[in-house]
Amino acid sequence: MTVGAVYGAALVLTTGGFASTLWYGIEEPGIALAFGVLIACGELARWGALPGEREPAPIAAAGALAYALLGENAGSTTTHGVLQIIAVAVAGGLVGIVPHIARGRGPDLDHLARRILTVGFAALCFQPLYNAGDLTHYLGQGPSYALYLLLLLVLTALCDAVVAALVLRARTGYPYGPLLRDELRALLGIGSAVCATGAVMALGVAVAGLWALPVFCVPLLLTQVSFRRYAAVRTTNRQTIASLARATEIAGCTPPGHAHRVAALSAAVGRELGLSGTELTVLEYAALMHDIGQLSLVDPVPEGATALLPAEEQRRIALLGAAVVRQTGVPAAVAVVVERQADPYRDQPLPARIVRTVNAYDDLAGDSAAGGLGALERLRLGTARDYHPEVVESLARVLARGGVASAPAG
Repeated sequence: MTVGAVYGAALVLTTGGFASTLWYGIEEPGIALAFGVLIACGELARWGALPGEREPAPIAAAGALAYALLGENAGSTTTHGVLQIIAVAVAGGLVGIVPHIARGRGPDLDHLARRILTVGFAALCFQPLYNAGDLTHYLGQGPSYALYLLLLLVLTALCDAVVAALVLRARTGYPYGPLLRDELRALLGIGSAVCATGAVMALGVAVAGLWALPVFCVPLLLTQVSFRRYAAVRTTNRQTIASLARATEIAGCTPPGHAHRVAALSAAVGRELGLSGTELTVLEYAALMHDIGQLSLVDPVPEGATALLPAEEQRRIALLGAAVVRQTGVPAAVAVVVERQADPYRDQPLPARIVRTVNAYDDLAGDSAAGGLGALERLRLGTARDYHPEVVESLARVLARGGVASAPAG
């Protein structure tokens, strides 16, 4: 319902934009062409974008915002309206997307719909007031005008965050609060760079003309390159940790895929319980490496099922694992979670409670003849001491929705 409403609103704006532009013609075609080319080039620049990225085409988004906030071109007042802005933004985006489609990398419809809505919101809040002369009459062209643009960009970014969280909530069923918090955190990174560049582009074109567009794109392009390198380093770190986690499988200590199943399901339960950002990263890394202490054992645990061992043996494996994790260079919080996964749940931090519960579920689901339902029943029976009741019920809700199949990409 929510996703359909977002797509429907974006489709209505797009249809209205193209219909109005075709009927009345293009105002100032040179300016429209320049911004359309910029948006198309920005879409082309997202080669290699990773799944689930917050803004895979920041230059295109900044160019669309700049066109929405453009009031003058080299001192001359512009005359384009809200619907033409939407039409140019969509047309430029579609042109830039064609090569990606040819390579089998279709566009993320959620990103496209959100961009149309945010650009439409910014244009609607700016263009009617500017074209009527109200902005320049009351604010002039000084600091008050720049402050108004800043306030408008903040509102636009907040609206985008709200819509993004609503869409993710509809797709995943996770609590809305943590999803919105994730989106707001993203605004402090590449999101703030996109908004700032869009405002600076609009102000630069107002003074220097269209030559300002390529000049002010450079800082955002450098930011995009730096972000891509950071993402590559983060991906490499995760791959290294995932390879370490597979060591227990290669050594025959755990069943194939056990660590990755526990990590994926732990991340889904963590989102269900409100974890986000760095907390989720720590949880995922700890879940991947939770069994690495078994490599130090002389006699392997049968089927790697640590949930069936006595509490003292579970505690010893957890301590051995934490000692290994501390040598890998991952954040210290990961070792703490691995170390405390065998403690009574009342003494554990939330990530350790999640890893303990999900690990036990995966062990018991393979051991129990009744499979997943039998494993959940045994977990519920163990909530007096071993497994936190809220974590067990959150796991049940995630499994009822299809397990990790509903988790967002990225």
